[in-house]
Amino acid sequence: MLILFAIFCYLALAIETAVPYFLHLRFLIPNLVVILAVDLGLRHRGAAPAVLAFAMGYAVDAFSGSALGVNAFLMTAIYLGTYEISSRLLVTNAMVGATFVFLGTIVAALGDLGLSAGAAGVQAWSAMLPTIVAQAAITALVAPIVFSILSSAKRTVGLPVAAARE
Repeated sequence: MLILFAIFCYLALAIETAVPYFLHLRFLIPNLVVILAVDLGLRHRGAAPAVLAFAMGYAVDAFSGSALGVNAFLMTAIYLGTYEISSRLLVTNAMVGATFVFLGTIVAALGDLGLSAGAAGVQAWSAMLPTIVAQAAITALVAPIVFSILSSAKRTVGLPVAAARE
C-alpha cells in the first residue's frame, strides 16, 4: 500500500506542478493529493495511513514551496476527519467520497491560505472563495475516476480492496 500511494502521490504532484505551465487557469487543476488523502480515510485503517497522509502533505509542502508542515498538517487533518466520519456512516460510496473531497479541498485551500499568509490570508478569503469553490467542484468531479483507478491498481498488485459500504 505504501509504495502504491507513494507512486500515485508522485504522479499527482508531477501533474499539479507541470500542468500550470500549459494551462494558466490554475483552479482548473484538481487537487489530486486531497483525493488520495480522502481515499486513505475512507478505505484504510491503522497508523500507517495517517503517517502516509502526513508524508503526502509534507511532499506537497516540498514541491509547492509553502511553509513546511502546513500541508502536512492539513492532509493529516483531512485524513483523520474523513476516517472519523466514514467510520460512523452506514454508507460510503463514490458520492460520499466526492463530498469529502469537495469539503477537503476547501479546507486545504483555506487552511493553506490562513496558515501560510496569516492575517493577510484571512482578508483574502472572500476574494478567493469563488476560485476555491470552483477548484473544489472540479476536484470532486474527478474524485470517482481517481477512486476507481486506485481500486483497480490495488487489485492489480494484489492488495485487498476495501469495499465501500452500501
